[in-house]
Amino acid sequence: MRRITWVLAIIMSVALVLAGCGKKDAASVVKDLNQVSDKLESKQGAYQGSGTMTLYTGEQPQDYKVEVWYKNPSYYRISLSNVQKDVRQIVLRNDEGVFVLTPSLGKSFRFQSDWPDSQGQVYLYQTLLKGIVSDNNRQFVEDGNNYVFEVAANYQSSALVRQKIWLDKKTYEPKQVQVSDSEAKVVVNVTFDNFKFDPEFTADSFDMQKNMAAGSPSENTMAEVDQEGNPVVSEDGGQTGEPVTAEMGDFGIIEPDYIPAGVKLKDTNKIEGSKDHAVLIRYDGVYQYTIMEARPLDRAVSLAPGTLIDLGFTAGLLSGDEQQTLTWMSQGVEYRITSANLPVTEMMQIAASMEEQSGK
Repeated sequence: MRRITWVLAIIMSVALVLAGCGKKDAASVVKDLNQVSDKLESKQGAYQGSGTMTLYTGEQPQDYKVEVWYKNPSYYRISLSNVQKDVRQIVLRNDEGVFVLTPSLGKSFRFQSDWPDSQGQVYLYQTLLKGIVSDNNRQFVEDGNNYVFEVAANYQSSALVRQKIWLDKKTYEPKQVQVSDSEAKVVVNVTFDNFKFDPEFTADSFDMQKNMAAGSPSENTMAEVDQEGNPVVSEDGGQTGEPVTAEMGDFGIIEPDYIPAGVKLKDTNKIEGSKDHAVLIRYDGVYQYTIMEARPLDRAVSLAPGTLIDLGFTAGLLSGDEQQTLTWMSQGVEYRITSANLPVTEMMQIAASMEEQSGK
């Protein structure tokens, strides 16, 4: 009996040792992730993923279908579709620059930018890898078939402080991301339902005209605007480009649900006679700023060099120096917040609070 007991003890000990050899600690996983990152930077680096992004920035959660394509060296295609409002926009980067496209309306913004090299995006795999690898204070646990890292968030919004990232144990594919604020409240949640390394993309997968053709109602024209987002006038007195004259109708006045502390609404004015139903809203107090809203004529727009701003529900363009303007498009309405002293983080919060509002 003693001999049998000793044999069983030895067998159990060996089994435990072998089981322990299969487990990885945080350092081992991070080493593997560095290798995954290196492969993405190689000539063959590519991935394709899709899932659902939920934003908890307003009174009601907003769901977006997100699809991400990446191909080395710097080709990106991010499709964001609002589930509730059936609106889709595409952020595209290719050799010609960075574009923000709304195919259903035939509208596009184009500008020069190094996006996303200098900015993190919660739905980009490289951003998640960088967040894990660069945080020496990372927390690491196992959760079923996933490794879970909790690391510092490094995004444009200072309200985003921490993030939890779920990775598949076998493939290191992303499964879920939760980004929280300083009070540990989840602000953004992304759940991936599909992710694939080394997909086969066609030659025109990242072509601007090809992506605009899907759902575009008419041929696009290109109109130039200055750093403040105003149309550039040609030498003969007309605007550059050939805008289509069709109108989409009045949308009322859309006021933000968020106003910074120490600021009050000054006045609202509908610009009479404007074919784009333009509205001007002015605020005064600690910060002075204006919000311009318009439903512009059906045209594609090329903007001066600026910075792409991730607003969560879409991408915006920040332009100007002493006086800055944040421009974005949502549901066919173009918005511009202009101010000489309003911080960009406040602009972003104002923009997010307008996404759920309807015209009055």
